[in-house]
Amino acid sequence: MTTTTPLLKRNLIVMGVSGSGKTTIGEALAAHFGTTFLEGDKLHPAANVAKMSAGIPLDDADRKPWLEAIAARLAESDDGPAGIVAACSSLKRSYRTILTSATRRRTTFVFLDGSLALLRERMNTRKGHFMPASLLDSQLATLERPGADEDVLIIDLDGDIDAELAATIAKIERDA
Repeated sequence: MTTTTPLLKRNLIVMGVSGSGKTTIGEALAAHFGTTFLEGDKLHPAANVAKMSAGIPLDDADRKPWLEAIAARLAESDDGPAGIVAACSSLKRSYRTILTSATRRRTTFVFLDGSLALLRERMNTRKGHFMPASLLDSQLATLERPGADEDVLIIDLDGDIDAELAATIAKIERDA
């Protein structure tokens, strides 16, 4: 007997501050569900990348065109057979609203939540990314943790990541 992974009917947005592992977890979720992975960082305007590379935090005006580009990709998935998995920091509730209001699909956020020590360690050892470790504090200051009224699953980065990911997948499959 063969088993198949259920078609992902909703969108998943893997959220969290820089260095939390959005790409790694997002790629794992997309691979598990056999769907498209959208790397939100690739949709940043060049001016945003230059600003962050220079150690200058983005503001709401900087993030708006980036969020709109991700929202447009989410909307494009509405007519396809499956939802997509996207990596996007989604630091504020207003940013999450921009993303969820762009699509007819249910959109669940997967919040990667870790201790400051772990996040700093990850940022300091990461290679080849435009976001310097010096911007972690500004991202944490901007972060509005998802509320109980938001469609969110939480992965504790300080726990067993494989177990946390497996539990998250199981919750998504149970609540398809």
